[in-house]
Amino acid sequence: MSLNNIFAISGSALSAQTVRLNTVASNIANAESVASSADQTYRARKPVFEQMMTEAMRERGWNASDDGLEASSGLGVHVAGIVESDAPLQPRYEPNSPMANEEGYVFYPNVNPVEEMADMMSASRSFQTNVEIMNSAKSMMQKMLTLGQA
Repeated sequence: MSLNNIFAISGSALSAQTVRLNTVASNIANAESVASSADQTYRARKPVFEQMMTEAMRERGWNASDDGLEASSGLGVHVAGIVESDAPLQPRYEPNSPMANEEGYVFYPNVNPVEEMADMMSASRSFQTNVEIMNSAKSMMQKMLTLGQA
């Protein structure tokens, strides 16, 4: 695998972690929103990652045969979709709330702020690791250019 492909692979991971951070931010922002029915209540969202295979990378302008890789090689990650959590919502009896239904209940999202913060830290660390990988690859390329001039 050439150093150029490292940028494509790490770049795909950076994009995926950006989506992950955005969904975490959306979940945290909506953690205390209320609704008068379960159908209108915000539900926590999670991105689903999928390994990009050689064919998907070829569609993006990269050829696996240039590096002698097999067709089944994993060459990056992308977000296959964003799914809503099926965890139960939190109905609370708050009859004085303007959002209460006829029975006096309001519905809170199924967002767990502690889980979201842990997910945010994990995504942030993954993002940082991929930036470091790209910086290392850049440094190696610069050293190769220096060696080529000698």
